[in-house]
Amino acid sequence: MTSSTLFTDAMALVRLDGHDDGFQGYDGGDVAVFAGALNEHWTIGPKVHGGAMLALCANAARTAHGGDVQPVAVSASYLWAPDPGPMRLVARIRKRGRRVSLVDVELNQGERTAVRTVVTLGEPEHQAPPLLSFNPVVPLMTPEPPPGLEPIGPGHPMEHIVHLAHGCDIRPALTTLGPRSDGGPPVIEMWVRPKDAAPDVLFALLCGDVSAPVTYAVNRMGWAPTVQLTAYLRAMPADGWLRVICSCVQIGQDWFDEDHTVVDCEGRIVVQTRQLAMVPAQ
Repeated sequence: MTSSTLFTDAMALVRLDGHDDGFQGYDGGDVAVFAGALNEHWTIGPKVHGGAMLALCANAARTAHGGDVQPVAVSASYLWAPDPGPMRLVARIRKRGRRVSLVDVELNQGERTAVRTVVTLGEPEHQAPPLLSFNPVVPLMTPEPPPGLEPIGPGHPMEHIVHLAHGCDIRPALTTLGPRSDGGPPVIEMWVRPKDAAPDVLFALLCGDVSAPVTYAVNRMGWAPTVQLTAYLRAMPADGWLRVICSCVQIGQDWFDEDHTVVDCEGRIVVQTRQLAMVPAQ
């Protein structure tokens, strides 16, 4: 287990060669196996952050494929919650195409698979403006956090829950976390950037799961395990703060949906996500 808090260290993978990896079906060609660690700093409470595991799977897919491609879509199913510590990633290349490739990735700890993902590799949008865009973030949030907005850290009410704040600067607008005074749907706002580095593709994907659960709006504040999460990489992030808005359509008795829109400092949508998760118990 590593003591580093850096995001780049949390994403580090070592490719394993040979046939002694212990995973059935390894053939040295269409399947690649990587060793890594689920970093204890990239956790929410005792649980490894779902966005960090999604980013690790995306990294394994991109590395296994090689070339100048990016994870433009990642669909992850979470089977169980692993502990911080050693893990392995098994990446199976299903298609190598001229514009689109497909890689299946399993995140395993011990003999169990914790996360299964399907990763679509391609090239994100160029710098040309989109033909149409409805960006909900830019009208509501400035490129940088407003003066006086405190980062999660010592003295912050989320200090002992959001441990990934050791490796990135997270500034949530606390006024958007609870129930809305007008009775409307929750819209949680926060500014995020990694410490000692510019945000990259993997960090942008992590930010698609960075918000506190929207169930805060109905005073359900416990662990809200994600069951399925799909992320789209729309553009490469610029160097600066990432603005994140989190919203939902419905919070049921057992299940809720949650959407993230991640916008960079230049006002471009870089990541969109949607997830299905379980409502915390009362």
